[in-house]
Amino acid sequence: MAGPHKDPRPSQTQASQAGKRTRLAPSMKYQVFVEVLTGQSTQGQAAEKYGVNRMTVNAICKTAKQGALDALAGTSTVGRPGKSPEAVELEAARREIERLRATVTEQAIALHLEPPRL
Repeated sequence: MAGPHKDPRPSQTQASQAGKRTRLAPSMKYQVFVEVLTGQSTQGQAAEKYGVNRMTVNAICKTAKQGALDALAGTSTVGRPGKSPEAVELEAARREIERLRATVTEQAIALHLEPPRL
């Protein structure tokens, strides 16, 4: 008497772990994030369902969280454009350069107007 029939093909998870990479579309990544965030799936369950490993699900959740925080802080370039951290840093550096230029100019004028010392 034969036991239950087992599918000889590996599951998606086994195929993923065997070196075949599963690429998820951004909309699928968002779905993974929402399912984990709302408690519909654990990270392990979501990994199994979408054919990726738990580390991938963890990375998706971290990226989504950071993207949301950046968007709420106004530093995201998605949607309503804010300034990227690099743009903010560049702007601050330019202000510092202008401040130093003004200081050097003032000092040069003061030196030029000072009577010579003997």
